[in-house]
This record gives sequence, C-alpha cells and structure tokens, in this order.
Amino acid sequence: MFANYKKTKKMKFNTKTIHGGQKPEEATGSVMPPVFLTSTFAQSSPGNHKGYAYGRGTNPTRTALENSFAAIENGTHGFAFASGMAAIDCVLRLLKPGDEVIAGDDLYGGTYRMFTQLFQKYGLEFSYVDMDDVKNVSDAITQKTKLIWIETPTNPLMKIADIESISSSVKEVNSNIIVAVDNTFATPYLQKPLDLGADIVMHSATKYLGGHSDLLMGALMVKDEKLAKEIHFIQFAAGAIAAPMDSFLALRGIKTLHIRMQRHCENGKAVAKFLKNHPKVGEVYYPGFKDHPNHEVATKQMKDFGGMVSFRLKDQSKEVAFQFLENTQIFTLAESLGGVESLVNHPVTMSHGSIPEKERLKVGITDSLIRLSVGIEDIEDLLADLEFALNT
Repeated sequence: MFANYKKTKKMKFNTKTIHGGQKPEEATGSVMPPVFLTSTFAQSSPGNHKGYAYGRGTNPTRTALENSFAAIENGTHGFAFASGMAAIDCVLRLLKPGDEVIAGDDLYGGTYRMFTQLFQKYGLEFSYVDMDDVKNVSDAITQKTKLIWIETPTNPLMKIADIESISSSVKEVNSNIIVAVDNTFATPYLQKPLDLGADIVMHSATKYLGGHSDLLMGALMVKDEKLAKEIHFIQFAAGAIAAPMDSFLALRGIKTLHIRMQRHCENGKAVAKFLKNHPKVGEVYYPGFKDHPNHEVATKQMKDFGGMVSFRLKDQSKEVAFQFLENTQIFTLAESLGGVESLVNHPVTMSHGSIPEKERLKVGITDSLIRLSVGIEDIEDLLADLEFALNT
C-alpha cells in the first residue's frame, strides 16, 4: 500500500512526526489509527477487496506507520519489519551470490554477525574499510560491488562518514551500486540520508523511533519506485513484518521524536563534556567535539550530535570497567539504546561480543570502552550518577 505524500512534502520536520503521511481513520474518523488485530480481510469476490487481503502483505495499522516512516525521512515508501536485523536481512536479499558489499570497519556487532555468519556462506562477499576517508570507499569498489553499507555515527566509536561525498563518488563509479545508511544513532531528526544521495535508509526502530524500550522493530525508507517494489516483494515473501500492536506503539513514539531528541542532544553534550574533563576518563568519542576527526562532516550533515557517547577509562582493565558498570544507578546496564531512560553498555561483552577479539581490537573496541545511551532525565542526576560510579 503506497501512499501519496504530496501534502506532507512542505511540512517542517516537527509537524511531520505528528501528521506526516497520516489521516483520520476512514470508518470512524479516529485521529489515531486503530490496532487492526486481524490476520485476513474479507473479499466481496475473488481478488476484489478494499486494499487489504492478508496480514503478511499489508495491515492498516502498519500502513499508517510506514507512511510516517517515509514522511520523516523525506522518502516515498516506508517498510516496517519485525526487527532492525530483519530490515538488514531484506536489503541483503536484494543481492545474489558473488555480489560484494563494502561496509565500514566499525560496525554494529549484530550486523557484522549477519554478514559473516549468515550471508557470507550463501556467496555474498564483504569488505570493510575506514569510511572516515571517502577515498577508502571508492578505491575498494570492484566490478562485483553492489552495495555500500554505511553506519554514521558508528556503533560504538562514533565515527562519521560523509554520506553525500560517499554517495556521489560511488555513483560516479557505478550508478547501479546501492548506497544504504543505518541512520539509527542519528535519527531523521538529525540527518536525512536520502536527501544526501543514499538509496536506502535503515533504522532499528526499536531505538529512538520507538523511543520507550517497549518494542522490537526495523524500518527501511526509499525514494525509488522500482527499489520499493523489490523490497515490498521480499518483505511479503519472507514475512518478517512488524505486528499491528508494535506498529501502533512505534507510531505513537514517532510523534514525540523531535522533542525527545532535543533533550537527548542536550544531555548527551553535557555528559560528553563532563567525561572529557574527568581525571579517570581517557578518550571520549562524541562527534560534537571540535577535535573529533570528522567534526566538520558531522556539523555539515547533522542538525545536532545526538545522545550517544562512548568513552574509554584510563585504567585499561576489564575489572575496573566492570566496577564502573556495576555501580551506576540511573544508567541501567542493558543492551539497546535510544529509549527515554539512560543505558550503559560494555561493547566487548554485550553489543559487540559476536565480533572476534582480533577484529574488535583492530578498530579499538577494548575492555575499557564503555558506551552510553544518554536519556532524557534531569542532567544533574545523570552527572551525579556518573561521578559516583567513577569514584566508587
């Protein structure tokens, strides 16, 4: 079900999060779409229905969410999946054995695991480059290259890739190469990859788009009609769809994305400055700092710098890192990110545990590296919590 987005194109972002691609429910005028908990839809005669035939293909609640997905990323088509990994799986199914994917060298552990342990054995080839430098990407392109996979900011080292420059250089080499961007950390509030030349935007909507740590979901957004049809077919055939109730929750979350992100950014900036000035903290990874290697790129393509901050303790031992992790009280030690509550993560043992140690160390994911998802609590409480954990 592909909607017409002409009316939403001129809306500002904050308005789009609430009204983008949306309309009152036709039967009752309900402002919020009902949760259509149904697996199938009645047909008046074979093949004659009201736009919905079977829940795996389309569902009205999911359609409302997918319209919102498209609107907030300035796309024309949005797709809601059962998880972020299901969305990535769909993108890789666009390829065939022998095709090559070029990805960043600092990659979410689940993505790396999918690449190396699932799709590699089906004949896809993967190469990893430092995307801080656009030339590293263009130099890696071969006749087999069919997909560029970009994370920016990266997880967990907060590296920044220049989406516009990479997209432009890739298309100059081969306009048929697909450029896909994982926009989970930034969200469309901060950057819009489709406007910068990317073909596909992916989100783990579990994170900031949902925003309340109460659902699992993935999202893809595109502008190209042919690509949209291919994605829709794969989603329908493979079946990794978002459920109606989760779709309702995600749509509700998106309506407050802009105000949540403002606070995430404010608190993230304050936490990053606090950590940078703390005597027990070494490197702090935050693109808002002027000494960040790609701060200028971040400033160019992002509205602000987000609520994700990673840092390294000066004491390099795992024991000291664990002591810090076990002593935070407001920052909850847990997987995931992007919710209203602050979370703390140890990449080596948690989010990036599936990456072999040799590969982790190569990019700098060490025992003392800690990742924070800075929530929207009062900043004084967050700083006090970090101070307590660092000094206990």
